[in-house]
Amino acid sequence: MGSLTAVSSLSAIPTESARPLTRIKLALAANQSLYHLPLTVAEHLGFFRLTGIQVEWLTHESGAQALQSVLTGQADVMAGAYEHLFGLHQKGQPFMSFVQMCRTPQVSLGGSTRGGKSWQSFADLRGARLGISALDSTTHWMACQWLRRHGLSTDEVVFVEVGSSTGVLDALRAGSIDALCNPDPIMHWLEQKNEIRLLGETRTLAGTRQVLGGAVPGASLFAHADFLQRQPERVQALTDAVVLALKWLPSAGLTDILKTVPPSHWSWDRAAYLGAFEKLRESYAVDGLIRGPEVNRAWQAHAGLKGVTAPTRILPDRTFTNFFANSAQNPQRIRVRMGG
Repeated sequence: MGSLTAVSSLSAIPTESARPLTRIKLALAANQSLYHLPLTVAEHLGFFRLTGIQVEWLTHESGAQALQSVLTGQADVMAGAYEHLFGLHQKGQPFMSFVQMCRTPQVSLGGSTRGGKSWQSFADLRGARLGISALDSTTHWMACQWLRRHGLSTDEVVFVEVGSSTGVLDALRAGSIDALCNPDPIMHWLEQKNEIRLLGETRTLAGTRQVLGGAVPGASLFAHADFLQRQPERVQALTDAVVLALKWLPSAGLTDILKTVPPSHWSWDRAAYLGAFEKLRESYAVDGLIRGPEVNRAWQAHAGLKGVTAPTRILPDRTFTNFFANSAQNPQRIRVRMGG
């Protein structure tokens, strides 16, 4: 379990709340991607409402932009890549993850087939313009991991920031980029349309094992330790709702997904959306708990990237707490809390 130094007094908080919980401002990028499916499920199945909170969504083009909105106080909580926590702690910012949504980074990398280019291996990326959502985002970090693993330097490609929405397709089809690293469903859709040839993926545990050595914390919710200390009831309610969504997902059929997810998320290609979900299904966390060995694996991989401060500067265990996710494992406590 992660360090609870910053929130050590939380054990004194009662599990039942007598007063209604207030709004939470949550920052995220690619809000319609499958990366944030647990949040979509929690919203549209009413789990946030049932646990007493209303989420105000602050959407951005990249995780780096979403993080900035938390740092400037515009948002309370961020949903994004776990690796952001390593950078925050290196800068002396005591942020902590309190619930994990994914066990893999859930991004893929592929080369554009525009112009008939044949992509045989990662070596073909040498000299390429590589599209990412933004610098210092999970797409950037994972692209760097693939380059490093295949003997390429980050100086051998040109990173191009294309965001995570319509700008992705525009850049690819205009020939502004030669390759792309992004989450699903867009990557699966481009692959199905033969617009990219996939070179690497972290959709699956097997694909993640190939590049990172095993499962790692992917999309997570995190906030400043002061927020966890001052607003434990709101954090617990948010965690409860996410864990309910995570426990719903394993048995959800494709029809259930279509009934739950807004059509705007999949109306452009329902089959591609569902196909991408099936590929990602095993990558979602099952209980929201953050596992120390997986955090350490993620840190060791991240620390090996060019420009990252030496690993002695931070302790990975201080980047998370399982206090709230552990409490969310008790269905009876959640029912009492919701008045059921």
